[in-house]
Amino acid sequence: MKAELKALAAIKPKKRMNGEYLLSLVISILAALLVGAGIMLISGHNPIAGYQAMLNGALGNTRAIGDTLAKSATLCLTGLAMAVAAKAGIFNVGGEGQLYLGAIAAALVGGYVTGLPMVLGIALSMLAAMVAGGLYALLPAWLKVKLKVNEVITTIMLNSAAIYFCSFLANGPLKTAEKGIATGTVKIDANYVFPRLIKLSSLTSSIFIAAGVAFVIWYLMKRTTGGYEMKLTGENDRFARYTGIKTDNLALIAMVISGAICGLVGMFEVFGLHKRFLDTVSSEFYFDGMLVAMIMRYDPIGIVLMSLFFGILKIGSMGMEKVGIPSETILIVQSIIIFFMAAESGIMRGIKDRRMRKRAQKAILAVEKEAAQ
Repeated sequence: MKAELKALAAIKPKKRMNGEYLLSLVISILAALLVGAGIMLISGHNPIAGYQAMLNGALGNTRAIGDTLAKSATLCLTGLAMAVAAKAGIFNVGGEGQLYLGAIAAALVGGYVTGLPMVLGIALSMLAAMVAGGLYALLPAWLKVKLKVNEVITTIMLNSAAIYFCSFLANGPLKTAEKGIATGTVKIDANYVFPRLIKLSSLTSSIFIAAGVAFVIWYLMKRTTGGYEMKLTGENDRFARYTGIKTDNLALIAMVISGAICGLVGMFEVFGLHKRFLDTVSSEFYFDGMLVAMIMRYDPIGIVLMSLFFGILKIGSMGMEKVGIPSETILIVQSIIIFFMAAESGIMRGIKDRRMRKRAQKAILAVEKEAAQ
């Protein structure tokens, strides 16, 4: 995962989505799928059957579709959290820790503030999650703005601090006394639980809130003055300052919004699936979302679409195991896509240089022919 993030560090917010980039993305995906097919052939498996099993595992029945949509929603929100901060010129690599703090804050409200109407109880829990995640993201942002401390380093370090702190609380002072529960906080009020939309799947009614959050972030980034200022700051912060934009305040606000979204993701996991805080509430959800955001150059619509594609890959990989193909094959496909997109600018530059040389050679030959005549 760290290697993938290093590779994608070359994809900066100032680079825009365009037709050329989308063409490169399509070619990268096709090339990665071909490599995956080659691996299957070498290992003695039928690649057509393998990819069919992947699609069946992700979209073959209502339960699979529910799991795919749930995974896609998580990827989408974490990707948008990364995009909001990156567009304002600040990189939030600490979303995993913010997710954990949001999850445990929401679990405490849901577990101890009981007996309220469902809407009020859920609203208070969401607020607690957003505040916890947002405030934790504010710390590295403040250090970046005021003391010029590299936010990538501080957010990575704060990730571990938050995760270990939440694990300590769930296994120590806040551990439930319920019999048969080895770890975790008290169970949240049953009235606050997000109901499952599809039986046995991980899709819950929280997806409607997630869709609302995604729409708000899209509107913020694409249709507001603040979104334009974020874009301008991410592309050229010095120019943005000269135009009167308060880039420091913008970075702080963007980071708080990013952390708040991460906190919400943690709350959705607790109130939708686990019913309590567990120290396994996330499996590097934020890092997967970061990859989606970076590949799509922080474009909100692109993040939604790529989240759906990666959701199909991740859920479908479990279907491949049923026909004897290791799910790690899909991880290889994903990594190859990331590699190609990280190298995209260099590859396209090489192709353009080759075209220009050929044109120059043709022009020279044409001039020589005219001179010979």
